[in-house]
Amino acid sequence: MGTVDFKQWTSESVAADLERAIHEHRLPPATKLGEDELGDAYGISRTTVRAALHALSHRRLVELKRNRGAFVAQPSVREAREVFEARSLLEPRTARSAAERMTDADLASLRANIEDEHAALDAREDGRALFLSGQFHVEIARIADQTTIEAFVSELISRSSLIIALYWRRRAALCETQAHHALLDAFDQRDGDAAEQLMKSHLLDLVASLDLRNVAQPATSLREALQK
Repeated sequence: MGTVDFKQWTSESVAADLERAIHEHRLPPATKLGEDELGDAYGISRTTVRAALHALSHRRLVELKRNRGAFVAQPSVREAREVFEARSLLEPRTARSAAERMTDADLASLRANIEDEHAALDAREDGRALFLSGQFHVEIARIADQTTIEAFVSELISRSSLIIALYWRRRAALCETQAHHALLDAFDQRDGDAAEQLMKSHLLDLVASLDLRNVAQPATSLREALQK
């Protein structure tokens, strides 16, 4: 069987392709990412494979285990709950601060993000929709103008995006577009109280859409998983 396709792969494009495969559940948690098998699948050197895997490990999508190799990250149920508990502590207050500092340009940016998310969902591009959903939350933290909290939120979003991709039990685990529209309305009114309460409810709904009991089984073949 040939390589994944015939494009000229780089470490960056391989990392992006693997990330998409993870988000689309073609590479479930705990899947071993063998360097030789990936090299064969993409038609690239082990050096390029290693660079891609290291990039994904920095984003906490891949775990590099000493003397064992690379595996798709598998956040535990405890880790998943801790991530969302941290988000529930930070993001409602951040939403309030964002509402109080919101400008028309900020609103336009958030509105464009929602439109892109809609387009991705309509195209059944769940991985891209998930990424855009997370970016909506990161953008809110940026607007709140709290640099330290923004950094924490960005890291938590990175982790929770993986958790959502691994543990969702319905497509609604993608941030509900209705919830984002409701937040946008609160921001438009510069209503900090409403924004704070809506964010609390939104995060609770998000956790409720996850199945934190079962973990998907690793793919039996990397080449099969990466074939589109």
